[in-house]
Amino acid sequence: MFINDKRIRIIIGHYGSGKTEFSVNYAMKLKQATASKVAIADLDIVNVYFRSREKQVMLEEQGIKVIASSIAGNALDLPAVAADIITPLEDKSYEYVIDVGGDSVGARVLGRFKNYIEDGDYDMFMVVNANREQTMDLEGIKRHKETIEATSRLKVTGFINNTHLIRETTLEDVLKGDKLLKEASKELGIPIRYVSAMSHIASQIPDEVSGEILALDLIMRDQWM
Repeated sequence: MFINDKRIRIIIGHYGSGKTEFSVNYAMKLKQATASKVAIADLDIVNVYFRSREKQVMLEEQGIKVIASSIAGNALDLPAVAADIITPLEDKSYEYVIDVGGDSVGARVLGRFKNYIEDGDYDMFMVVNANREQTMDLEGIKRHKETIEATSRLKVTGFINNTHLIRETTLEDVLKGDKLLKEASKELGIPIRYVSAMSHIASQIPDEVSGEILALDLIMRDQWM
């Protein structure tokens, strides 16, 4: 796991894709798997819910540097990005995860830092939930990819199949996403890098499903949600 990923991992995805859940789980597993310094940046200024900054204390207790708004306070919805986002971009001793708002507004924030992101030093993974209206077909996936790339001036390098219905997710949902993303991968020439699901589903995923399996813990939602 992680061995083929570039040092900078940019995670994008529509609202409801599970982008932040994936990002936080990924950063935690990355820290467990490597002795390197790990940082996660919360660049999602679009969605006021389920932001990686909400788990800052938990992540920092695990030795993960959290970079969020330069204005303190989890309840603030302000488009302020901490200046120290640049540090892990330039400091190659860091393994870096960047959680980006999933539409063109979020991608525009990412585009501000394009000059600090070297070609060949990043992956931009697009999280797809085939149960969401915006990415439930090939045209929706293509449209979202093209919009993000045009705004951020960066290229999507891999897909993540995170097809889910939160706690109602079944293996059939994952297989549905696999079928769609195989079509998108063939059409667009972009590999399926990961398939992610909660642990009890991940353990059932058959070998023929594309992508490396990443089992998720439900971190961003409280038990009642």
